[in-house]
Amino acid sequence: MKKQRNYLKIAEISLLIGLLATAAWGAWSLHSQQELAERVVRLHILANSDSEADQALKLEVRDAVLARATEILKGTDNRAEAESALRENLSALQQLAEEKLAAEGCDYPVTVELRQTAFPTREYDGFTLPAGKYLALRFVIGRGEGHNWWCVVFPPLCTESTTDVASAAMAAGLSEDDVKLITGDGEGYVLKFKSIELWEKLRAKLAS
Repeated sequence: MKKQRNYLKIAEISLLIGLLATAAWGAWSLHSQQELAERVVRLHILANSDSEADQALKLEVRDAVLARATEILKGTDNRAEAESALRENLSALQQLAEEKLAAEGCDYPVTVELRQTAFPTREYDGFTLPAGKYLALRFVIGRGEGHNWWCVVFPPLCTESTTDVASAAMAAGLSEDDVKLITGDGEGYVLKFKSIELWEKLRAKLAS
């Protein structure tokens, strides 16, 4: 009986250690995502609908916005500067999107804003961003009920070649650890992303 109690005590201690280790790993992974989020601005474009025409319009707006945003953000060295430059140009970016739609014979309204937005883990060409909340430049075309397009407007990772992602990220103030996290060069990055996803889901459930 005494031996059985000892076994149970050992099992309980082992379980507690495992839970503490998991919590510590999850908290550290979440902290890594939050540090990364403080250094980037996402681009989020929502199409009016999933019709072929509306999805094509979304891509037309995307191309125009990326080109203009790249010009606006040229010379910005950190997210604070990038955010300030984008806020000063929100009206101009909205007008650009509406003019692009009008040129295609479409009169959908467009709303543009900078806001904190929750994103799932997303793989791009040459890098991956973990799930979490990021500051996003959001374009909502018409009803905004169609599939959306995500990328990163600062640093300009959407317009860089795969081989230039790391240098563009470092130039914008991302740390070496940030670059390793998004490019998959760091050890255990897949597990970190899974930990971040689990913690984000848990936090969302607790907040609801």
